[in-house]
Amino acid sequence: MRGLLKLTWLEIKIFLREPLGAFGTVAMPVLAFVGLGRIAGRGLSAAASPGSPANKLVSVGFPVFSTVLIAISAVLSLVTIISIYRESGILKRLRATPLRPLTILTAHVLVKLLLTATTLALMLLAGKRYYPVGVDVPLAKFTLALLFSTLSILSLGFLLSSVVPTARFAQPLGAIILYPMIAVSGLFVPVSSLPPGIQGLARILPITYAVSLLQGIWTHDAWSAHLGDMAALAAAFVLFTAISAKVFRWE
Repeated sequence: MRGLLKLTWLEIKIFLREPLGAFGTVAMPVLAFVGLGRIAGRGLSAAASPGSPANKLVSVGFPVFSTVLIAISAVLSLVTIISIYRESGILKRLRATPLRPLTILTAHVLVKLLLTATTLALMLLAGKRYYPVGVDVPLAKFTLALLFSTLSILSLGFLLSSVVPTARFAQPLGAIILYPMIAVSGLFVPVSSLPPGIQGLARILPITYAVSLLQGIWTHDAWSAHLGDMAALAAAFVLFTAISAKVFRWE
């Protein structure tokens, strides 16, 4: 446990030394959340009903979109860091230490989960004036839902980092794979409204279930209403982790 904590703290310090990575992972989702809130807030009438499409977009769509960005930013950062560590020989040297391989990889997961929670807190604080409805959000439950979703999507990140050839192509390749998933996740258009083939694709993507879980918890749904989403995310985590364990390269 001591080795895990020390390595986690070391990885946090290394991450913060790279301004561009910190900006993309932490600042970008916060800026997107606030920017969308300001743009939409100007055009949203104060008298709009809570159930109106515009109000729903501002109060539910944008916050969940921003939290999905948090998760994807964490994944892209993970893919990039693991690829850089492999290419530079750091992973090989770490494996030669007394630390177990599971401890080394768990430290990276903990860093991403801590950054995810921090980004969520900053996002809600920065956007509070533009999203007054967010005051009533069950923050503790929503944070747990976000961390659970991020953990599942991070397992996909480990799978990508296991097979990506070089650090140079890590983040672009991850972005090409991950960002298009948002379009079919049900965030902007209900999955049931998509063409049958696209619906089938959406049903096998963990981001689809993450969006459903986050939207539900944000709007005060009970956990029991999203057991299927959590089961799908857990299954994705187990599957991607198992595949990564088979194909992950340390050098």
